[in-house]
Amino acid sequence: MVRLDRLIYSSVATGRADCLTTVATILGVSHRNNERDGLTGALAAHNGRYLQVVEGTPDALDALLRRLEADDRHRDLILIDREPVSTRLFDGWTMAHARVTPALAAVLESLVHNPAADPGGAVEILHQASRPAPGDDREETQPEPAHASRPLSPSSSGPSADAA
Repeated sequence: MVRLDRLIYSSVATGRADCLTTVATILGVSHRNNERDGLTGALAAHNGRYLQVVEGTPDALDALLRRLEADDRHRDLILIDREPVSTRLFDGWTMAHARVTPALAAVLESLVHNPAADPGGAVEILHQASRPAPGDDREETQPEPAHASRPLSPSSSGPSADAA
């Protein structure tokens, strides 16, 4: 069995993190790289900051962190948590776009001021924020197409993210 890790990080955007074009560009690049590298996860942008959770093999995550450190779309990257996991929480999604709800906004603010506050809670909120809104007629297990990159193909070995 292949070892999987999950990491969560925050960073400060160098451009407009609230701009749909910026987020769409990041999601597109993340999809391409993550599909290639076998990574899955979710990205939230709020108040000039990014919060991202990414899952994959340790080697793929190490390579991603090196790319992220050199990515000029953000700065001050803080690795909040990294741990081994037995299964992917974001299985099938190279990079979902998490809608920033009031609950997610509170977690983002908390993590900015205290990175060790509740990384597991932040991962769960990002997971929930990547799902369709209540009353949406799409299947609950599928993130909204406008908020997520394409799903991984079953034959794909996995993705990697250049996202901030």
